[in-house]
Amino acid sequence: MTALRRLAIVLAMLAAAAVSVRGQENSAAGRIKVASGAAFVVREGKSIPAQVGQDVFEADGLRTESDGRVGITLKDDTRIALGPNSEVRLARFVYAPADGRLAVVLNLVRGVAAYVSGQIAKLSPDAVRLETPAAIVGVRGTSLALRVQP
Repeated sequence: MTALRRLAIVLAMLAAAAVSVRGQENSAAGRIKVASGAAFVVREGKSIPAQVGQDVFEADGLRTESDGRVGITLKDDTRIALGPNSEVRLARFVYAPADGRLAVVLNLVRGVAAYVSGQIAKLSPDAVRLETPAAIVGVRGTSLALRVQP
């Protein structure tokens, strides 16, 4: 393989990575508003310490340890807060009201979570689902607290 061909391959790979990162920046589902103690964003199997202002994306998880707490606000103003020893995954998030595409699916794996509905629940209540290992909760524009024990 010639040096010019190798350089072209490397440049193509860098361009693809830049497009991927730019696409992710534009598709953030929300942001971390509160983080304390051992709180993490789980993305692609890696735990990243949660920091205020950090973007959260569809398919990200949030995890806290015994001294951790984390709170996020999604683009539609949905608010989710996790207490200690908790884990939730943002399984689906779509907020495109102009296109009629709306969805929030949260999977609470363990622990304690508080949920306050945002615009998606107001515009399309059937588009919101909270899943636990034992039940699926439909949300009709409200706030609630959930506790899931293993």
